[in-house]
Amino acid sequence: MVEIPKVTLNTDLNEGFCFGCGVNNPMGLKLKFTRDGEVLRTEFTPDKMHQGWPGLLHGGILATVLDEVMSNAAYTTGLTCLTASMEIRQRKPIKIDESLVLTAWITRRRSKIIETAAKACLKDGTLVAESSAKQFIAENAAGQDKVKESRSHV
Repeated sequence: MVEIPKVTLNTDLNEGFCFGCGVNNPMGLKLKFTRDGEVLRTEFTPDKMHQGWPGLLHGGILATVLDEVMSNAAYTTGLTCLTASMEIRQRKPIKIDESLVLTAWITRRRSKIIETAAKACLKDGTLVAESSAKQFIAENAAGQDKVKESRSHV
């Protein structure tokens, strides 16, 4: 049996420098989230700064936005989480300037792990990528009240 490590984060989540959703990170993606029941949603339109091959979204940026929406879906539980593992299946290349709609939800919750899934679709509903992840449930050294205050972006 695999031992799941105890994870403690000592962070002030109000700092706003998260690359994915931080409003104070000048190089960040500044993703904003909305909830529809158990599903978390965000939109992202890659531009030339996000390309790998000319005209196509870099796979690492795709992984980042999928990770971000799944991590924030886990955060909706009120717990602090950190990605432990993640799997992505890209179904087709994504052009820069094509708007994406990303959705994520929790698929399973255990005592130390939250499992999530996500999909990325074009505005017309065409599925372009799917992902799943396991999130460590972490203790927060900053205190649980501070974590709850910082969830205004979710």
